[in-house]
Amino acid sequence: MTKIAILGAGSWGTALSVVFSRTRKPHEISLWARNPELADAIRRDRENKMYLPGSKLPESVHVHSQLQAALTGAQVILGAMPSAHARAVYTSALPCAAASASFVSATKGLEPATHLRMSEVIAQVVSPKFAPRIAVLSGPSFAAEAARGEPTAVVLASQDAAVAAELQEEFAGPSFRLYTNDDVLGVELSGAMKNVMAIAAGVCQGLGLGSNPLAALITRGLAEMTRLAVALGARPETLSGLAGLGDLVLTCTGSLSRNRYVGMELGKGRPLQEILTNMRMVAEGVHTTEPLLALAREQKIEMPITEQVDAILHQGKSPKDAIRDIMERPLKRE
Repeated sequence: MTKIAILGAGSWGTALSVVFSRTRKPHEISLWARNPELADAIRRDRENKMYLPGSKLPESVHVHSQLQAALTGAQVILGAMPSAHARAVYTSALPCAAASASFVSATKGLEPATHLRMSEVIAQVVSPKFAPRIAVLSGPSFAAEAARGEPTAVVLASQDAAVAAELQEEFAGPSFRLYTNDDVLGVELSGAMKNVMAIAAGVCQGLGLGSNPLAALITRGLAEMTRLAVALGARPETLSGLAGLGDLVLTCTGSLSRNRYVGMELGKGRPLQEILTNMRMVAEGVHTTEPLLALAREQKIEMPITEQVDAILHQGKSPKDAIRDIMERPLKRE
């Protein structure tokens, strides 16, 4: 029986512990929470009332606050922590990790300080000790819906086809379908960039705008995402698949999107810090605009939507002014 250790007991990590308990293959599942009080509460209630209320954890899911207990014997180590904390968590986990273990990142974001993708962070942390087997899990997947058993389709990307095929078999279940992909770069960039577009979509809704601007935003947002991803070496078809277009549509339109919520509140005039202070969960897009724009400048790629979102988030620009500047850009061919 394969042991899966999930590092991060937020909504997505908790949901995956439930999802993996329903897979075709039986698993031993460990869920690690950094906060000991949260771990105790989840063990006691068999429910993560803070981050995923209403989803009961099966008895087969073991909850820990000590990394060694969670990782001992784990053949799969899945990271579901915020991108800003990923390096520290993986570094702390490394002494307890088996050299044969597969590392799977389910974090959708870039490391703020380095602009690295999560697979690159894992490689930097683990490679001095052993050659890691790395994969990435992404795609349109709200945690609450996946935990309820609603049909969910995602992408499992790895440059090692054998690792991807092995994990696809391990994770697949009656309501959880996985497609493999070897374009790790495209999948990870899609997961980071769509969060920024979701903030922009939320701004439109917060301003009381209708369906026309949302359709335009999703379409031009995908074009913007594709330009940067392809310039960096990704395949364009990845951006039109589940990790790109699928996740973009979900986060720009779904009521469970944290990034869309941040945008909605900004559109209503609330200050960013006030919005974030009252949120329990992380909206990755808030800290993703600056790394994306740095990558875009290096590649000489225009990202007008990302630029305006960054101006709203970090330069105090009003949402109305940002939309006006988007609409008044020089006319061009599609």
